[in-house]
Amino acid sequence: MFDVIPSPWRPDGGVPLSDATLQLHSRRIAVPTYERSALRRGVVHIGAGNFHRAHQAVYFDDLARAGISDRWGVTGVSLHSPNAKDLLSAQDGLYTVVQRGHDRQTARVVGSIGSIHYAPNDGAAVRAALVDPHTRIVSLTITDNGYFLDPVTDEFAADDPDVRADLVASDGYATAWGYLAEALDLRRRAGMAPFTVLCCDNIAGDTRPAKTALVSFAALKDHSLARWIDTHVAFPSTMVDRITPQTSNSERKFVEQTFGVADRCPVVTEPYRQWVIEDSFSNGRPPLEEVGAEFVADVSDHKLIKTRLLNGTHIALACLAILAGYQRTDQAMRDRVLSSYVEKLLRDEIQPLLPAVPGMNTPEYRATLLDRLGNPQMSDQLSRLARRGTTKITSFVLPSLQQAIAQHRPHTLLLLAVAGWARYMRGHDLKGRKLHLEDSQAIPVAKLADMAGNNPDPLLRHAMFADLRPVPGFALRLGDMIADIDTRGVVPTLRDALRDDERQLVSR
Repeated sequence: MFDVIPSPWRPDGGVPLSDATLQLHSRRIAVPTYERSALRRGVVHIGAGNFHRAHQAVYFDDLARAGISDRWGVTGVSLHSPNAKDLLSAQDGLYTVVQRGHDRQTARVVGSIGSIHYAPNDGAAVRAALVDPHTRIVSLTITDNGYFLDPVTDEFAADDPDVRADLVASDGYATAWGYLAEALDLRRRAGMAPFTVLCCDNIAGDTRPAKTALVSFAALKDHSLARWIDTHVAFPSTMVDRITPQTSNSERKFVEQTFGVADRCPVVTEPYRQWVIEDSFSNGRPPLEEVGAEFVADVSDHKLIKTRLLNGTHIALACLAILAGYQRTDQAMRDRVLSSYVEKLLRDEIQPLLPAVPGMNTPEYRATLLDRLGNPQMSDQLSRLARRGTTKITSFVLPSLQQAIAQHRPHTLLLLAVAGWARYMRGHDLKGRKLHLEDSQAIPVAKLADMAGNNPDPLLRHAMFADLRPVPGFALRLGDMIADIDTRGVVPTLRDALRDDERQLVSR
């Protein structure tokens, strides 16, 4: 559905996107058919970036298009950049979503976002939206760094005296937690039902990161509020999945030339999407099951499978492929050695460690991942996948490696993912060109990685390796792999590792 409509209409230039031009655009692409001004704002979303606009906002748009509910319009909030507000406000909150498959592309205009605010300038509007009785859900896509959680302990990490002082002095308004704590306090005092806090970030583990962060922050200010939040606010766990690269000028030009839409902030994404949500809400929930989402009693196994298979493979591929000289996922997946590495890593080393989930076909999901990574129309930047690599390796790769070692299962390819990341964290590629490390732990880890060279002992002192450090032979094997990458290159090292992995499988 939402196919490009064949038409001879070709404007001299793209027509700007707004409520006033929707009828004109409807000749070529699908546009909202519901009355947007009548859509009640039941959701406030913090972190209105590309992923939210390609994922959650599309589901809420589907609800309104299908006439299922008019209660779940979205108010967007940006904490750190005015760009989203400036661009979307000029388009009445409208934007284009283009889905690009291997041999098919579709487009639609999404209208579920009614308004968007830049918190530092629009604090009063943000507070009003959070306290509005119509607001029943506050959803979040703020990335793992925004939770202030220690990657090893999963505890609130803002225990540095200076950080705590800054959070308290500013009421936390540089973070989501300051706004949420104040709004929930006002709702509590007014006798209003709390909203549900819906974390849509891929953070590994069974803990509830949003609850830990919000309750911990509230306790810095008011212990009674922290107890009330802990008791009355629901924090359903979720699993979200849709590959959504950054938007560049080339995507804007593509949308304008192909569909005639002069959209300043389109989103180009893949056809695949998934949203699994724990059915636990404070104040009612949207009927998202009617538009493709899945409500379950426990998301933990779904999340485990997704994060280990997709997110773990992303960071493994990103570091190794960048060192091999590639920039985008489809380029890397056209390399037979790299694609064989990814396929065997998924099939032989990660999937056998995962639980069976009723109703979920894990081999089929694994096959879709390979298809998605190789989609030339939806190629993702490897540098984007490598962001926050230390957290991703800690959360999505090391647990699989530890489990495989404990179960005496093959783990050569998992170990090679760690070696690739360790070499990548030196901050330069195999030809000496500088790499831009977008990682909150880049400075200490890069220093350890550089100090270590091909001897990983200094790097293994980092807390993330506490469980692996005592494993006999682990440091030696890791060091040998790093040295192989350095001296022989990524592809020859991978080729040997694939043969080693095959021998291990045969010997079992």
